[in-house]
Amino acid sequence: MPPIRAASPDAIAEAAACLRSGGLVAFPTETVYGLGADATDDRAVAHIFAAKGRPHFNPLIAHFADADTAAAEVVFDARADRLAAEVWPGPLTLVLPRRRDCRISLLCSAGLETQAVRVPDQPVAQELLRAVGRPVAAPSANRSGRISPTSATDVAADLGDTVDLILDGGACRVGIESSILDLSGRHPRLLRPGGLSLERLSELLGEAPEFAEPGGAVTSPGMLESHYAPDKPLRLEVDDPQPDEGLLAFGAEVPAGAAATLNLSPTGDTTEAAANLFAYLRRLDAAPVRALAAMPIPDIGLGLAIRDRLRRASAPRSA
Repeated sequence: MPPIRAASPDAIAEAAACLRSGGLVAFPTETVYGLGADATDDRAVAHIFAAKGRPHFNPLIAHFADADTAAAEVVFDARADRLAAEVWPGPLTLVLPRRRDCRISLLCSAGLETQAVRVPDQPVAQELLRAVGRPVAAPSANRSGRISPTSATDVAADLGDTVDLILDGGACRVGIESSILDLSGRHPRLLRPGGLSLERLSELLGEAPEFAEPGGAVTSPGMLESHYAPDKPLRLEVDDPQPDEGLLAFGAEVPAGAAATLNLSPTGDTTEAAANLFAYLRRLDAAPVRALAAMPIPDIGLGLAIRDRLRRASAPRSA
């Protein structure tokens, strides 16, 4: 198993040195744990795809310590400047045109003229990014298509010795991936709902972004139809759980009858539910049940992102 280091200054320095030498380091963000590599090193970025079993047409997010360093690699317009000032550090990824002198490996962009960038809001991630001094490519630190990791032990269980070092910064606060907004065109497009609500995005933009059509071209991370998937089949919008199912519940009124039940938020709080989503999916998937079931989730606040993850988790798997 890879070494898991508590996120001390010495461990962060060790992780930064590992990244600068071409290694893979898993580290916490406020959303989920990321599998990091030097985004300017083609070989290191290729190792991410190999470790995850990730399709090469699926782009990667480049992480930065602040907006100024991100703006050195991609072209910000007035909308991006406003969002970065209001939201970053935070759970929002922006898809922007690459600069001509962009140092980020073209593998991160999967052949596109755009690059997804973000500034995470997590102290360990911030310290690591500043210590590395380079953009860090970092998709979720799990096997491609599987449930995203929200703890260091999740990473170790999924990736094993394919990662050189895991920085343990505790449980992820938001617990669901960043929202991804494409600003490379005239109209903003929401490619993936996530940790920043649609309501807040619309308020900041002064308009509601367009939605990317499910099953369309993959222009950013998190757009594959089958994704975030447990080993067991998942049934959605359930109010009649079966005696051999594990129920992912929500709210105060929970139907009886499931073999095991975990409630994302007994009070019906979608922010709390998002923080618990992946951890509870993992726990139910490991329980002695035949299948999983999920109660309805409202599409307000972070509920939109939760519904998106559950829909993809229940999608038919490719062979």
